[in-house]
Amino acid sequence: MIEIDIAGEAARFEGIEAVDVEAALAAVLDTQGIDHAEDDFSLAVCLVERDESAALNAAWRDKPYATNVLSFPADVVLPGFRALGDLVICMPVVADEAASQGKTLAAHFTHMIVHGSFHLLGHDHIDDDEAEIMEAAERRVMAELGHRDPYALPDKA
Repeated sequence: MIEIDIAGEAARFEGIEAVDVEAALAAVLDTQGIDHAEDDFSLAVCLVERDESAALNAAWRDKPYATNVLSFPADVVLPGFRALGDLVICMPVVADEAASQGKTLAAHFTHMIVHGSFHLLGHDHIDDDEAEIMEAAERRVMAELGHRDPYALPDKA
């Protein structure tokens, strides 16, 4: 079983309610060969404004600006249970990125769940080799969830 806890004000971001966060996390776990049918997993998602994202980004990464998603791994593993950690998603940044990249808000929000979940599982994109591996996995998951390549350039009409 996968338990998702979403906190924060998302009501003003139309389309977010349609995102199946549990399915996105399940797809990420599947790509990693992690059996989520037998054990319980938990993920916390906190939706924040720019100021809170900037404060957290400055405190934890020494980058004093708002960012789309921050990942805080918990890595708590007990018999039959694993707490993955927290994702902090800055909805105004995600909404701006979606608009500038020609994506729906739901697709980009889903990508932030997928991207952040890979971070919680230990993936990173600091060097080019790691980035290629992580981005390829993200592309597979997003395709499985019915979304286009999240790294593709927007269509120019």
